[in-house]
Amino acid sequence: MAILSLVVDQQEQELKEVYKGSCHCGSVQFEVKMDLDHVRVCDCTLCRKRGALNHRVEASDLTLLTSLGDMTLYQWHTKTAKDYFCPTCGMLPFRHPRTAPELWTINVRCLDDVDLDSIPIQRVYGSKLD
Repeated sequence: MAILSLVVDQQEQELKEVYKGSCHCGSVQFEVKMDLDHVRVCDCTLCRKRGALNHRVEASDLTLLTSLGDMTLYQWHTKTAKDYFCPTCGMLPFRHPRTAPELWTINVRCLDDVDLDSIPIQRVYGSKLD
């Protein structure tokens, strides 16, 4: 059973593509490995106002080329979610979501060379969280 699990994990890794991303001014740079098979559109107040197209990844799939210490951290309500902003242009390229703080949520709008219109959308109802 362990061998089958290893094969499945390897196959999933092979489906992932590496994308380069940044904030608007280029001060925040990152690379992310993912199978961009969907984006999530959340209706919570923050996501709705910023208009992000989100995709979640494991921590091991995100490579930060800019230190988190060089970014501005925003937290509210339960203080579980962590939103990282560029202090120069204000763009939010990634975050730790409240419902899965061990993962990273990538703002797909910050990725280079992605056809946003070709990616299926999944609706998420963050407004229903307490």
